[in-house]
Amino acid sequence: MSYQYPSLDDFPPLKNDLLLRAARGEETERAPVWIMRQAGRYLPEFREVRKSHEFFEVCRTPELATEVTLQPIRRFSGLLDASIIFSDILVIPQAMGMEVLMNPGPSFPDPLNIPADVEKLNKIVDVEKELGYVFQAITRTRMALAGEVPLIGFCGAPWTLFSYMVEGGGSKTFQKVKTWIFKYPEESKALLMRIADVCVDFLVGQVKAGAQLLQVFDSWAGELSPHDFDVFSKPSLVHISTKVRARLAAENLPHTPMTLFAKGSNYALASLAESAGYDTLGLDWCIDPAEARHLVKGKVALQGNMDPNVLYGGRDAIESAVKRMCEGFAVNGGSKAWIVNLGHGITPGVDPEDARWFLECVHKYSARK
Repeated sequence: MSYQYPSLDDFPPLKNDLLLRAARGEETERAPVWIMRQAGRYLPEFREVRKSHEFFEVCRTPELATEVTLQPIRRFSGLLDASIIFSDILVIPQAMGMEVLMNPGPSFPDPLNIPADVEKLNKIVDVEKELGYVFQAITRTRMALAGEVPLIGFCGAPWTLFSYMVEGGGSKTFQKVKTWIFKYPEESKALLMRIADVCVDFLVGQVKAGAQLLQVFDSWAGELSPHDFDVFSKPSLVHISTKVRARLAAENLPHTPMTLFAKGSNYALASLAESAGYDTLGLDWCIDPAEARHLVKGKVALQGNMDPNVLYGGRDAIESAVKRMCEGFAVNGGSKAWIVNLGHGITPGVDPEDARWFLECVHKYSARK
């Protein structure tokens, strides 16, 4: 049964639009801030939910997904400028017909070993049928937020999803997936575009369900050389941004800012800013903010980029890093838009009070003068 999308006019009015203004390239009174994986294992209230619910059960149960999405918003009320729906990038391989387990990391019992294995995938993917639970969670969460902050929807990038589908989980060498791209380049490109088409349907459905910004996570982009990134990742990323924008316009849906976080691909920042079609580029912590600004030449907003492990260093280290980051992005100098985030997701051992201190320091040092 198809998911019945709400009327976007029924949602509560947005009270804090800092994130959306920054993503559109506007200067804001202070930099908006959110944290990748802000709803997750570092929060005791999330661990309490997980005591009685398996990971993908939480993802697939709209009431539970809404609850854990709201947990950091409640805990850090007034400090976070965005909420991101609790889900996982691997729901797309699941929708394509693959089994994915979480024990504790992702595991594919039956990965794609050779191109002939692609025949095992669903030929047609009905995202409303397969992923309607995400759309339901987005609609419920958007209502429950009552306009406090915008709601971010997301998906994994084709290269990253393809890597998991072939490797069967995480990898240190990426031997299997690189065998694919070098030995079977055309079959690899075909599957990457097939994944990209599912991403497009999924992202458009999230906007229809109530998402106000979209992020594409290319977590394994840094495993590719610059040449191979241009051949095997960037085309599918451009395909997603182009098709999503066209679909939103054709269906009279709101113009929705899009962020690309291609971790480890700082070599591609100039190219991505020029032609990838995203409003914002996320940065990992391995590039100086001033250098990133220079590379993108004001064509996109930036997001990032404190090393998540600074959160283990104590309050003085956190404050120093935030101050240095703010100075690096030259927020006080009236420069191009910037969204504060970590350079990757927050990790499970972080004390929530240290995360709070990070957010408080951002508010202190990112205000325009």
